[in-house]
Amino acid sequence: MSDRNPIHNSHLDLTLLHRGKVRDVYEVDADTLLMVASDRVSAFDVVLPQPVPLKGEVLTLITAWWLEQLEDTVPHHLIAVDPDRIVARHPDLAASRDLWARRSMLVHRTKPVMVECVVRGYISGSAWKEYRQGGTLAGEALAMGLKESERLDPSIFSPATKAAVGEHDENITFGQAKEVLGDELAERLRDLSLRIYGHGRDVAEKSDIILADTKFEFGFDRSGGLLLIDEVLTPDSSRFWPKESYGIGRGQPSLDKQPIRDWLETIDWNKSPPPPDLPDHVIQATSDRYQDVFKRLTGTSLADYVPPLFGDDR
Repeated sequence: MSDRNPIHNSHLDLTLLHRGKVRDVYEVDADTLLMVASDRVSAFDVVLPQPVPLKGEVLTLITAWWLEQLEDTVPHHLIAVDPDRIVARHPDLAASRDLWARRSMLVHRTKPVMVECVVRGYISGSAWKEYRQGGTLAGEALAMGLKESERLDPSIFSPATKAAVGEHDENITFGQAKEVLGDELAERLRDLSLRIYGHGRDVAEKSDIILADTKFEFGFDRSGGLLLIDEVLTPDSSRFWPKESYGIGRGQPSLDKQPIRDWLETIDWNKSPPPPDLPDHVIQATSDRYQDVFKRLTGTSLADYVPPLFGDDR
């Protein structure tokens, strides 16, 4: 485990291209980016004042763990995550190593597809809210009689628009995705997303974890190749439920930032900026939750995990 201080905002001697809810994206050169996962945490689409220690490391290293398994399934943008390999490729980053090591991915630069590829294997969250009101998802009818947290068979590809920081993603129909992307690309993204979700669901089940839903992002590299990008099957991009407490007809405890959401529901806050300060015990409980899902999935503690090698570094 890192004993470095948690990072709310990173500051590297590189050109900052984008600061999102969690990731700070820097330009390394014309073809390469450094994606730094901070320890920022958001709830109800508002970034909170205090960071959650080790969260950025969990998100980065769990993404690398999944991508290592998926290399034969889908091309991805990750070049290196091991700090030694990153410095070997870009020696100028050595001086700032303590600020980015184990929380950063060196990746190919891509042009992102402007639709998020959500796969729902269980009905929960915004999907359950809409279904409960009208029996639909993104305006399209689902089977009658579904209960909250019930498994969807088959899983549903449920695309969404990409929202700016502080705004909400919007569920759209597959037909609307086709209008935005074209039939061929929309169908390709659907098939890839369902295949990756199926793999993740099966792997998580071996660790007594239910992968309820997840979202993927894709982009095109300079040669026109379609790559899986950003984070993959992390506690921030996915809904992980402990299998031992699962039950149909109610909400489920999640292996993510639920301690923060639970605490925020107990106070008088209108879920708009400015957000309240988080108490220390909630921050620690959330950090523990992230580390727990990492260990349950990978079988290794965050402190002992050795990042995998990719491509030419092997």
